[in-house]
Amino acid sequence: MGRTAGRSPEETRRALLAAAAEAIRVRGIHASLDEIARFAGVSKGGLIYHFASKDELITALVRTELAAFQAAIDAELDPADTAPGRLTRAYIRAVLSGTDDEARESLALITQLMTLPAVAEVARADAERIDAALAADGLPEDVLALVVAAADGISSAPLWGGSTNTPADRRVAERLLHLTRHPQWWESLPWPPSQAGS
Repeated sequence: MGRTAGRSPEETRRALLAAAAEAIRVRGIHASLDEIARFAGVSKGGLIYHFASKDELITALVRTELAAFQAAIDAELDPADTAPGRLTRAYIRAVLSGTDDEARESLALITQLMTLPAVAEVARADAERIDAALAADGLPEDVLALVVAAADGISSAPLWGGSTNTPADRRVAERLLHLTRHPQWWESLPWPPSQAGS
C-alpha cells in the first residue's frame, strides 16, 4: 500500500504523526512501525520513506506536540497587552484552555514518550526555552513560580480523572491572571510567614 491517493507528502507526514500518537496511546510506547503504519493507512515502506526509524518518528512527534503547545501560547498572546507578565498570562490561558479529553490525551502521550532518553532531552531543552522566556517576562521570580506551578498543577487534573473546567478552576485561573497584573500584592505579604500560632 503506497501513499494514499490525493494526499500530499506533508499531509501523509501529518497523518503518520497522528497515527503514531494514536498507536502509542492504544499500544503503549512499544507500538511497532507496522502498527503505526496500519493506523495511518500506509505501508511500512511508506512510513519509512518519511521517517527512517521509530526513533526519528517519535522525536518528530514530540517536536510536533511541543510546537503545538507553543502555538497555543502564541495564540493566547493579547496584542493589546504590553504590561509585564504578558507571556505568562498567555501561558496560563494556553495551559488551562481546551477540553479535559484533549489535555488528558496530550499529557498521557508526553508522559509515555518521556520514558525515552532522547525524548526527555528534547522536552528538557524546550522546557528550558519556555522557562527562560517566562523569566524574562518582567514578573517577580516568586510570583512567576507560583502562577506557573498553579496553572501546571490544575492542567494535570485530567490525568487523575479530574477536570480543569470547573467553576473553582476558572476562578483560580482568573486569580492567577490577576496576580500577574498586580504582583505587588504578593510581594507585600510578610515572608517567611510568622511562626506565631504554628
